[in-house]
Amino acid sequence: MNALIFGASGQDGYYLAAACGREGITPIAVARSGGHAVCDVADADAVASLVRHHHPTYVFHLAAHSTTRHEALFEHHATIAGGTLNILEAVRVHSPHSRVFIAGSGVQFVNDGTPISERCAFAPTSSYAVARIQSAFAARYFRSLGIRTYVGYCFHHESPRRTAGHVSKMVALAARRIAAGNTEPLSIGDVSVEKEWTFAGDVADAMLMLVRQDDVAEATIGSGEAYSIAQWLEACFRQAGLRWEEHVCLREGFVPEYRRLVSDPGTIKRLGWRPAVDFTALAAMMMQEP
Repeated sequence: MNALIFGASGQDGYYLAAACGREGITPIAVARSGGHAVCDVADADAVASLVRHHHPTYVFHLAAHSTTRHEALFEHHATIAGGTLNILEAVRVHSPHSRVFIAGSGVQFVNDGTPISERCAFAPTSSYAVARIQSAFAARYFRSLGIRTYVGYCFHHESPRRTAGHVSKMVALAARRIAAGNTEPLSIGDVSVEKEWTFAGDVADAMLMLVRQDDVAEATIGSGEAYSIAQWLEACFRQAGLRWEEHVCLREGFVPEYRRLVSDPGTIKRLGWRPAVDFTALAAMMMQEP
């Protein structure tokens, strides 16, 4: 058994490759650069060549630039939506036995603050959401053609492999920096915003579980538990023996994309998945690792 993992350079690709290895599945890591098989998922011919060569048991499309800015419109279209079509058509033509996982996102749904399941309506609220929605419909179309295609709508998940631009890593780095003697305060937006803080390794396990069964084609993947950014600040700064209120400056006029974003993970949990790392343990992990 083998698995092509497009977008292997991100945190999800890293943990998914590890999960595959534990299950006896040979991961074939694919990215645009780095120590992986080099391929741009937006290049249809390159994708087809990889699929034709490896005849993968599983294909995972995780490649994306994690921003909702409008300026990334065409990148999202090429990588997320176009990449989905390239993978699915390559599988249809060259490896129809392959099972394909397409990553979705919690931000592509209507969000009124209540828990979101895979049955909820989509909402094209950003260039990123538009591409994710298009990918989901493409997956459904190819499923109608007989390709075993799955969509996992991943809600916020974190790990030490996050870059410093993500609030989870930004806070952890700041707490460690301040504890080491640097007195520069952390500037941050609205700390009342609530979202999920699931461990990326647990989310990767859910992806693999979803694509290896036959009863469920789409599922939201998340803990179903929302915590505020203020609670994350408290958890990380407490690990460093600090009070976050003494070291954080709130940016005036900051307008968040949402007030609360939380999943209803009932479907994936009925398949037997549960996150192993809770909120407090994740904060400790983020504070201990670079």
